[in-house]
Amino acid sequence: MLNVFVLLFCSLLLPATYVQAEQAQMLASLETTSASSMHVLSPNVDDVLKQLDLRLDAYPQDYEAQLLRGLVYFKSGKPELALRELDDLLRQVPDFHLASLIRGDILLSRVVALRDIGENRILSQLNSNQRAQLDALRLEVKLRLDSMRPPVAAFSNTPPRLPRQILKLGESVDYAVLVEKSSHRLYVYQRQNDQPPKLVQNYYVSTGKKPGNKYTSGDLRTPEGVYFITSWIPKEKLPDKYGVGAFPLNYPNELDRRHGKTGYGIWLHGTESNYYSRPPLDSEGCMVLTNIDFNSLKKELRPGATPVVIVEKVDWLSPDAWFRERDRVLTALERWRHDWESLDVDRYLSHYSNDFWSQDYDLKSWSKRKRQLARNKSYQKIQLSDISLLAYPESAADKKDIVVARFKQDYQSSNYQSDVSKRLYLQRNKDNWKIMYEGR
Repeated sequence: MLNVFVLLFCSLLLPATYVQAEQAQMLASLETTSASSMHVLSPNVDDVLKQLDLRLDAYPQDYEAQLLRGLVYFKSGKPELALRELDDLLRQVPDFHLASLIRGDILLSRVVALRDIGENRILSQLNSNQRAQLDALRLEVKLRLDSMRPPVAAFSNTPPRLPRQILKLGESVDYAVLVEKSSHRLYVYQRQNDQPPKLVQNYYVSTGKKPGNKYTSGDLRTPEGVYFITSWIPKEKLPDKYGVGAFPLNYPNELDRRHGKTGYGIWLHGTESNYYSRPPLDSEGCMVLTNIDFNSLKKELRPGATPVVIVEKVDWLSPDAWFRERDRVLTALERWRHDWESLDVDRYLSHYSNDFWSQDYDLKSWSKRKRQLARNKSYQKIQLSDISLLAYPESAADKKDIVVARFKQDYQSSNYQSDVSKRLYLQRNKDNWKIMYEGR
């Protein structure tokens, strides 16, 4: 990793008087670094600082919020407050290299005009590997600045947008994780009974070294799709590069295997002990949090229950559109249940796609088995509970509109009864939903 402390050592020797022209140049460079983010600071800096203070009140170890507060102070012409904020931050997390870089730039701007963060004569002599590491830090600061847009949006009178990827969480699912690869944010949503899930936290996250969806083993990409945490591995059983622990995911899932995808070992894990955070594109396909953020998150995650939806970009919906989407899928699920219970096999099978598959069946063999079973029953009752609905990213589903339904199924008939957990993949076909996969 780039030794940004060399820059700090040199910059500490600079005179204490600020050169106003160079400071203005540095402020302008911050806007260039992330124009889409920094322009939102202009209307009311106090509101932005207030939102960052609220983040810190709710989560005192939100060191990203403290970093952003330092940047906001500097952007608003208060460099001494900015330095005080960054000094306090680095006392708490001295291995936060991005904070060190920004602090060095602020100090250096006293005497040197800076074109951009990390762009100065001292760092211009870096070799190609060091330059790549510096570019990764510069991308990280842009992404962290971009993360300030959701809090600013909260100032408006419009209702908050909701992720289409999380349409419903069952009673046994307290939290869901949503990862947006393009912004490198990990959102944590909490179940709210019959209301939309509530955003309770979001973190910076590193993903695979190569952009795009994962297809083959070793391609260094992070997969996109609907996954579930399968287990917990404590740090004592892991190499240091995984940090304070890891949650493996069920990659490849049923749809991945259907598409011929290969690979394994996609985890959500912490950061090696030498670093506070990893650059945005830096893993072999896993999702990497800082150890502090990982420890904060891990108490909300439950193997076998917590879903992790990974997308390139989140599909944000208005509350009205979100409720319509949710209700349409719930209606389709209820029609399937009702028609199955009716013992009208033709109506029941009409809910299945022509390219349906299960572990041991295609549509033809599935239909044959269901007709045989129905002939020996005088009645059957089916109840569904604990329903979760998670929309698949179209980029990972051949541009198809797919929702994963996960629920508990209580089945009773004249000659058989069972209580199982089930998973359906439902595909939208014009105005209807068809089942393309059924399994446990």
